[in-house]
Amino acid sequence: MDKGNGCSFSAVTSTAIISSVIFVITLILVRVLFVIYCSSRPMSRRAKKPVSTLIILGSGGHTAEMLDLLAVLQKDRFYPRFYIAAATDNMSLQKAELLENSLAAENGTPITNAGKFMKIYRSREVGQSYITSIWTTLVAMVHALWLMIKIRPEVILCNGPGTCIPICAIAFVFKVLGIRWSSIFYVESIARVRRLSLSGLLLYKLRIADQLFVQWPRLQQQYPRAIYVGRLM
Repeated sequence: MDKGNGCSFSAVTSTAIISSVIFVITLILVRVLFVIYCSSRPMSRRAKKPVSTLIILGSGGHTAEMLDLLAVLQKDRFYPRFYIAAATDNMSLQKAELLENSLAAENGTPITNAGKFMKIYRSREVGQSYITSIWTTLVAMVHALWLMIKIRPEVILCNGPGTCIPICAIAFVFKVLGIRWSSIFYVESIARVRRLSLSGLLLYKLRIADQLFVQWPRLQQQYPRAIYVGRLM
């Protein structure tokens, strides 16, 4: 009898555990689908107050294109602004700081109120082996998590650098968990005519980006959920 009761208890416990796991997974899937659905809708225009904005910069043409985009941005709508670049990128943040200082001079506001500038560890350096990049990617993810908790942006702007992937991934997880809702806007580089960059492709395929903008009609035809906005430069 004791053996029979023990087996019955084990069976009931196993069934309860399996049922609980299935229930939790179902809840997570429903929440992910809800986030994807809401992310595909235009950003709410109800609130006219400024939204804290995280701007991700990248070496080379990425920063130049982003600064051109910021030149036409509604500065009073996207404020305060936080700039992030890779720790090994020595130029991008300097250019962003020059932009913010010029804006402060034009508006007559103190330079101390200009944007905030931060650095993040890069997941993988150019030429780095894939084995060692596992460790650096983990470090970058932890650093990105710390930055996201610290900044808690309402909007994230990015245009291609690999440093945007861990930040955008964490922002998406925050949405799913209900911690913080950060709208992610990705602008593909004008140099991408036929195919999305790796960063853009990941954000598109995984539906992490709320809106993904392309500058060539051929890209929009190949990726229907992308939004064609014409040439921004």
